[in-house]
Amino acid sequence: MYKLTKEEIGFVNSVERGEWKSISNFEKEKKKAMLAARATLKKNKRVNIRISQNDLEYLQRHAFEEGIPYQTLMTSVLHKFAHGRLKAA
Repeated sequence: MYKLTKEEIGFVNSVERGEWKSISNFEKEKKKAMLAARATLKKNKRVNIRISQNDLEYLQRHAFEEGIPYQTLMTSVLHKFAHGRLKAA
């Protein structure tokens, strides 16, 4: 028997409470979401930066723990900062 995670149980409970609503034009919304995702993931510029060895090693360790390449982690952090979803300390 498959055991649900806490997150999955939360989704099931949310659906059962009627919190999810169908959207009227699914295909249009799906296409809009896919275009936004492609634009977000598009990497068409190369940038070279100098970074301290300690910072790079920290990022590499953190990325390894997350199971992603460190360049992907760095790109994600820069993207979030550029779009106001990550604030400077």
